[in-house]
Amino acid sequence: MRDITVFSGSAHPELAAEICSHLGTPLHPVRVKRFANDCMEVQLQANCRERDVFLIQPLVPPVQENLVELLLMLDAARGASAARTTVVMPHYAYARSDKKDAPRISIGARLVADLLVAAGAGRVLTMTLHSPQVHGFFSVPVDHLHALRELAAHFRQYDLSNAVVVSPDLGNAKEAAAFARLLGIGVAMGAKQRFSDDRVTISSVIGDVEGKDVIVLDDEIARGTTVIELLDRLRERKVNSVRIACTHGLFAGGAVDRLGDQLDVEEIVCTNTVPIPDVKPDSKLRVLSIAPALAEAMRRIHDGESVSALFDAP
Repeated sequence: MRDITVFSGSAHPELAAEICSHLGTPLHPVRVKRFANDCMEVQLQANCRERDVFLIQPLVPPVQENLVELLLMLDAARGASAARTTVVMPHYAYARSDKKDAPRISIGARLVADLLVAAGAGRVLTMTLHSPQVHGFFSVPVDHLHALRELAAHFRQYDLSNAVVVSPDLGNAKEAAAFARLLGIGVAMGAKQRFSDDRVTISSVIGDVEGKDVIVLDDEIARGTTVIELLDRLRERKVNSVRIACTHGLFAGGAVDRLGDQLDVEEIVCTNTVPIPDVKPDSKLRVLSIAPALAEAMRRIHDGESVSALFDAP
């Protein structure tokens, strides 16, 4: 592709390389240097002048390190006279900090959005934000993709005549309903209350799930606390089988093994928006690639074509 230059930060170079393979363009190197006082310096090692520059960097652990690296990459691209700089951020970790639900707390999603724009971001390409309102925190155009089509294509290989999609909470209900429409099946949801980052309660499941083959859909799975709590409620309703699906498979603290050890869980499906941790050889985890979708969106952004025509929620 002419006049396009793609760089990757340290967060997920494997995904960046796969995206560039689909685009048919090279992935250019980035030199990251750390001084004796622990400060970072970033150098983009390819020409950016009057180019359409894409910086690929999901915000994954260590989140703060990867965020600062991205800000420095943006500053370097602006200083190198890039025509436009687009941040390709498949996972926006700060999207969970989207509201003031306690006194004197920060709203990280808005602050980090301001930082990215201040550093030089002219556009943002992201996927499955934790809260839809985070889209509006950015003062530059945002293309907000989803992975529902990739997930639905995977689950269509199974007999879905007795299946139902279950959202762990009401906040994910709209996405779960869209996913259920793609599969042509029903939808149910959990009534969840969160008390802390690792303590949630699901009091009941709303909808017909008894005797059903359940597909649990969430936007991301970190510790797996919510899903394990939901599994307890589903067992009480005597479901037939359980498969778990999410876009962002963070799987912190051995979560993928903890979920896989649940005897009634047949499969765990996620995408490669974030690097997937090492798992046991007999793991139930299946990882789908969203590189083709991101590559096509980047091509359309570069060519001035509609992105929403491809990725609007169904």
